[in-house]
Amino acid sequence: MQLNGSEILMQCLLEQGVDTVFGYPGGAILNVYDALYKYSDKIRHILTSHEQGAAHAADGYARASGKVGVCMATSGPGATNLVTGIATAFMDSVPMVAITCNVTLPLLGKDSFQEVDIAGITMPITKHGFIVKDVTSLAETVRSAFRIARSGRPGPVLIDITKDVTAAVTDFEPQQPALYLENPTPKYTEEDISQAARMIREAKKPFVYVGGGGVISGAYKKIRELVSKIDAPVCDTLMGKGVIDGHDPHYTGMIGMHGTKASNLGVSACDLLIVLGSRFSDRQIGSPRTFAKNAKILQIDIDDAEVNKNIHVDRALVGDLKEILEKLLPEISPSVHEEWMRYIQELKKKYPLCYAKDRLTCPMVIEKLDELTGGQAIITTDVGQHQMWAAQYYTYSRPRTFITSGGLGTMGYGLGAAIGAKTAEPDKTVINIAGDGCFRMNMNELATASRYGIKVIEVVINNQVLGMVRQWQTLYYGKRYSATVLNDKVDYCKVAEALGCRALRVKNPEDLEPALIKALQADGPVLVDCVIEEDDKVFPMVSPGTSIEDVFDEKDFHNQD
Repeated sequence: MQLNGSEILMQCLLEQGVDTVFGYPGGAILNVYDALYKYSDKIRHILTSHEQGAAHAADGYARASGKVGVCMATSGPGATNLVTGIATAFMDSVPMVAITCNVTLPLLGKDSFQEVDIAGITMPITKHGFIVKDVTSLAETVRSAFRIARSGRPGPVLIDITKDVTAAVTDFEPQQPALYLENPTPKYTEEDISQAARMIREAKKPFVYVGGGGVISGAYKKIRELVSKIDAPVCDTLMGKGVIDGHDPHYTGMIGMHGTKASNLGVSACDLLIVLGSRFSDRQIGSPRTFAKNAKILQIDIDDAEVNKNIHVDRALVGDLKEILEKLLPEISPSVHEEWMRYIQELKKKYPLCYAKDRLTCPMVIEKLDELTGGQAIITTDVGQHQMWAAQYYTYSRPRTFITSGGLGTMGYGLGAAIGAKTAEPDKTVINIAGDGCFRMNMNELATASRYGIKVIEVVINNQVLGMVRQWQTLYYGKRYSATVLNDKVDYCKVAEALGCRALRVKNPEDLEPALIKALQADGPVLVDCVIEEDDKVFPMVSPGTSIEDVFDEKDFHNQD
């Protein structure tokens, strides 16, 4: 059949199972938006308040659902406004397709109005970028983009289409997408599986370390089976939350700069570290010279570029994590590490997470949310102290329920991501935890939530400072609070109400539960402004560049003073 480029794009999106796109129109992409109008009964378009919000919403949609998120923008500044969201998705291996339209082919490369080389700009932060200059190649390009975004280690792909291609007409043949994706050729042998099993069998003090690959691969049941079968303690990274049920007695909490003492000290004492889908980020390992210094390290990851990049490992199995565990588990006999587990349980008992209970704090807010939602909500966050508290104090029991910017650390990420997550999972409670500094960056997306009646709860942890930066200024910069104080006259409740949302303010512990219950029972988007003290700090903590074994808590901090 004969279709123009914009209609071909719609047909290809439907082929790939796309039901929602997030975006913002403009001149170069007008033909695509005209087609969206005609296809509005099949593809829902959500108009965000800013293109960055569209990218974050597509990202949140992908993380919550496991499907490919889609965002779109026009040429020039519309396209460049997607860049931070694309980079965020790239750093956290999120499958996303970003569609932009550019000036017509005769105007390309001539510094035309609203022209920019978006493919060149995004080259370092995408798995692949396409520029479509011929309508006959459009369909296969779209299909390839989705295949690349989903396969192997997922990530964002850019499709930039010239405006004349969106109007040109050509023959179109529908196709059914492949039911199964081919992962990269595994880079391990049966002997590698046998040797890995032998390492596990011989370990007296094994420790399991779970990263974001545990979520992406869908291997969480196999990972839980491994932990139980070998009776080993297990920690997670920020991106690995929910792979292990937070109630599991083997679970020791997060590892790294703001990880628990039990995790950091346990990993430092183990004789075998089994690393599942993690790239050894600097925020997790501290000093690479001293990380897991007493252990052999077994790493399983789909990306061979992550092997021996940050930490030298003793053995690596490169391939799909779920497939490898399916082969590895039958090679391992059940074992018990009674003395080792007793030591870990003593660490957990000796060094619990704790906070002040006599005033309103962010941990108090998050624990109350955990209680009221039964730990079943999808939590998104922005970046900073509140992000670490959300990782520490909410008990995650399922993957894809903690959505945060880990690698890039994008302030302003959470609200757009919450809108995307709620769109993907409309029957689940979705709550964004934001600092007041982060909320200022993309608070205009409350207008998006109110426009479409997307019931997200925006919890603003309002300490009138850039909390994490201030914490570092306190610890390492002699309390010189340069450009981190926000004590101005902005009223977040009035902002929220002006953008069409309900707003509640909490200043005292006794007001917290009633306000959160009202927010959870509301039939539309709600902001809860939680006013806390400016100098609350996230503990435990590891000073940058030092050993995770040197982790200190609030008691240690005050004793140093």
